[in-house]
Amino acid sequence: MVTGAAGSIGSELCRQIANFQIASLILLDQDETGIFNISEALKDKFPKIKKYSLVLDIRDKEKIESIFKELRPQVVFHAAAYKHVPLMEENPDEAVKNNVFGTKIVAEASIKSGVEKFMFISTDKAVNPTSVMGATKRLGEMICQALNQKNHTRFISVRFGNVLDSRGSVIPIFREKIKKRESIEITHPDMQRFFMITSEACLLVLQAGAMGEGGEVFVLNMGNPLKIMHLAREMIRLSGLEADKDIPLVFTEPRPGERIFEELLTDKENSSKTKHEKIFIAKLSEVDENQLNLSLKKLESNLYSLREAEIKDMLKEIIPNYRPKF
Repeated sequence: MVTGAAGSIGSELCRQIANFQIASLILLDQDETGIFNISEALKDKFPKIKKYSLVLDIRDKEKIESIFKELRPQVVFHAAAYKHVPLMEENPDEAVKNNVFGTKIVAEASIKSGVEKFMFISTDKAVNPTSVMGATKRLGEMICQALNQKNHTRFISVRFGNVLDSRGSVIPIFREKIKKRESIEITHPDMQRFFMITSEACLLVLQAGAMGEGGEVFVLNMGNPLKIMHLAREMIRLSGLEADKDIPLVFTEPRPGERIFEELLTDKENSSKTKHEKIFIAKLSEVDENQLNLSLKKLESNLYSLREAEIKDMLKEIIPNYRPKF
């Protein structure tokens, strides 16, 4: 099963997984058109694989549990998430509902139905998070760590940075601006990010999944970070134009929740090597499952009555290294 199967990562995972001799593939997403597109793309190329294309919300607990009970997936790749940082700053309740409680619903359904491995797709924004999105993804990692401690299902998380040309990333935005000869906005001249192509990121996720024994948070070696300003200038140059002459570069301010640099590990997290040169294991402290469950119950019961700042305060109580920018 791949949740978020219509997204950039989810759809590429589907394509790569289908190359293996699997009996069936369950594609799950709330994006109807996206599910249709990836289903059609897989239909002709992999005719022997039984495919289930499901349009539903991961927060629908009864439906999720029913699907797991009926279809009994052996391996789950959980890629479904709200990912846009500034948007989630404005909608922290939705980020929590989807990225935290949606993850919890899918994870617990996996345990009930006897899933062998559960792969949680995480992000470098979960490290010392400054955004709601990053905090909710770190909380997703913590849920996986806690559930792994006493159940048959092996939970594994994989962190990586930005994926080139994914939906909503800077590359398609810059490309469209260049096409229209419009100015490109860059939030800060020193803004930089880790980048990796989608196919490589997904291949490494599959390799981490094969290596994982349960409880790990794997970190992908993303190489050196790239300055967004340099990326914009190079894209303009490759289009046969000149930056600041044909296409103006305009510097603004970092948007809500954004930071200048991303990290793949906190100062307190060391990493150890694996047999793959691009995959490392973060050494994290154990998660107190009882305390985590109490905190999640408190967050869930108050979520509909809390204001944005109060939701961030509650997240900070659960994740001490979360540093929200109010």
